[in-house]
Amino acid sequence: MKHLRDKRATQKIRDKYAETRILAADFVYPYFVTPGKKIKEAIKGFEGINRFSPDMLVKDIPGILKYGVDKVLLFGTPDESEKDETGSGAYSGTGIVPAAVREIKKYFPKITVITDVCMCAYTKSGHCGIVRGGTVLNDETLPYLAKTALAHAAAGADIVAPSAMMDGQVDAIRKILDKNGFDNVKILAYSAKYASCLYGPFREAEKSTPSFGDRKSYQMDYRNSKEAMLEVKEDIKEGADMVMVKPAHAYLDIIRAVRAAYPKIPLAAYHVSGEYAMLKAAARAGVFDEKAAMMEVLTAIKRAGADTIITYFAVEAARLIGGKK
Repeated sequence: MKHLRDKRATQKIRDKYAETRILAADFVYPYFVTPGKKIKEAIKGFEGINRFSPDMLVKDIPGILKYGVDKVLLFGTPDESEKDETGSGAYSGTGIVPAAVREIKKYFPKITVITDVCMCAYTKSGHCGIVRGGTVLNDETLPYLAKTALAHAAAGADIVAPSAMMDGQVDAIRKILDKNGFDNVKILAYSAKYASCLYGPFREAEKSTPSFGDRKSYQMDYRNSKEAMLEVKEDIKEGADMVMVKPAHAYLDIIRAVRAAYPKIPLAAYHVSGEYAMLKAAARAGVFDEKAAMMEVLTAIKRAGADTIITYFAVEAARLIGGKK
């Protein structure tokens, strides 16, 4: 028994002097919202993750607040029949994301609501912008992204997060928000968003796989790091309040580089669906203990320099580290 007590005491000392501490307040929990009522449906290949209608979403949120997770990121998953060439459902004031924001704020006014600003789930092409002749048009897309951000802000979003990777999107959004009196709404820019194979479960959740080609013409080449720094620099110049690196686990070097270059800019990292799924699958196969692997990876992301971690593990991790109960 003495040896057991000694080990426990040693662990307490190790915890006390650990250089990196991860907290429930560090996490953002992503939600997929869909039109309708009384909908909570499991997503194929995305263990433990569901699509929610707004009424069911507000019933799920107390379960995350219980453990101290008080920030959410909303992704809209409209019906196929609602998709069109310009992604009008993205910027409609009655669209699924504004509806979900209003519902959340009605019941949980203090929760921080972040909304994804993109068009891929709303366009017939599945691309993040306006398509003509098989080409995604950067400049023509900007007004639509700006209108989408405005619709989200008007519904009550605290932070809008443009993820389309169109050049100039932060500037276009900042201008329209300020012009309409939403200068208090912050912008979280998906600044270093790589063209990764690790988005598979997410695209199933959003039903947003491109109908042709891929997104490599506007998302970043995973072989590049200098490009990431240029993208971050440009987004900050355009008015981003926060910047993001996505994915996270495979891009710790990018997180570290951004933190070193911009020590005062809030930095988020998105531990994406494929990274989540890999840990789940490996743990299920008996390769390692899931909880231990989860905490090691999430701690590494924070140790690399992230202030905020967007992760599907948010609730599991917060529960484990002793968030609110």
